[in-house]
Amino acid sequence: QKQKCLHFLGVRHGAEQKSVKHSLMYFLTGSSGIANIPDFVGVGELDGIEAGYCDINNKIIQPRQDWAKQILDDDRAHLEMYTYLCFENLPDFFKGFIFTLKQQFNQTEGVHIVQRIDGCEWDENTGEVTGVLQYGYDGEDFLKFDIKTLTWIALKPEAAMIKQSWDADINDKKDDEDYFTRICPERLKMYLDSGKSSLQRTVLPSVSLLQKTPSSPVSCHATGFYPDRAMMFWKKDGEELHENVYHTDVLPNHDESFQMSVSMNVSSFTPEDWRRYECVFQFSDPSSAIVTTLDKAVIKTNWSNKLIVLIVIAVVVVAMITLIPAGYIFYKKKKSEMLYFSCFL
Repeated sequence: QKQKCLHFLGVRHGAEQKSVKHSLMYFLTGSSGIANIPDFVGVGELDGIEAGYCDINNKIIQPRQDWAKQILDDDRAHLEMYTYLCFENLPDFFKGFIFTLKQQFNQTEGVHIVQRIDGCEWDENTGEVTGVLQYGYDGEDFLKFDIKTLTWIALKPEAAMIKQSWDADINDKKDDEDYFTRICPERLKMYLDSGKSSLQRTVLPSVSLLQKTPSSPVSCHATGFYPDRAMMFWKKDGEELHENVYHTDVLPNHDESFQMSVSMNVSSFTPEDWRRYECVFQFSDPSSAIVTTLDKAVIKTNWSNKLIVLIVIAVVVVAMITLIPAGYIFYKKKKSEMLYFSCFL
């Protein structure tokens, strides 16, 4: 029978312009045939940041955040639940599932990996809850659970038999429904409350205007902000622009903050046009906005450094072109003098 997911500590914020979403997500990996790698690993995330970790080799639940450690210290039942799931229930399930999949794919030896992502997302403003449960096998999508219809979707032909088997397990699907609609959201809200000191903090970024070359787009780059539910856009005369504007994804930094950029093509701008444009960074609250006016004087670029390098190279080349003939003439002159001198020996 399909086992239940690892309800591991973790929270992740979604990024929406008009809503505040939170999600409790779990990332589970089972593997076989990989030397020096645990057969089972579980990871929980807090707002895109690792909040907890476990693997079958170490046999220790490892909270990565203070609030997660506090929950495990204060609630022994919580710790015992994760200990059972991480070191008994789920490793056994993944081992059996990999064995079944190898038969389905007619495989014997080699490296094989099963990945699972599951959890729920909660919209703080609307109260809407959505669930996620999906499996991958050897790097490809394999099975997905439709929370609304309570049916499994086979994403590979080899998944059809497993889909039929799991669809027939009515009790198991009811348990899934209860988890995704009630248990997961309740647990998510509890974790949010426990970690609110870190979850609800706001750190504004450093915003810079960057340009590779004089003809390149100007990139408005924000880094060091928290949380990740932020947005950036360009405005002209107070109106948001959508054409010739290019957004990057929100990316994590090594220090648990985030970065993002929005670029704009300025090749057709006249000097008078520049100050009509502004880059805006903000969280869901407009009062947090950081506005940066498009100004050539504040743009950071490495073009000047490249230009200096090119000038130095050009000077060296010219010097070499000049010195080589001079050296040749000097050599010829010295050789003639030596021949003349040898006639008197």
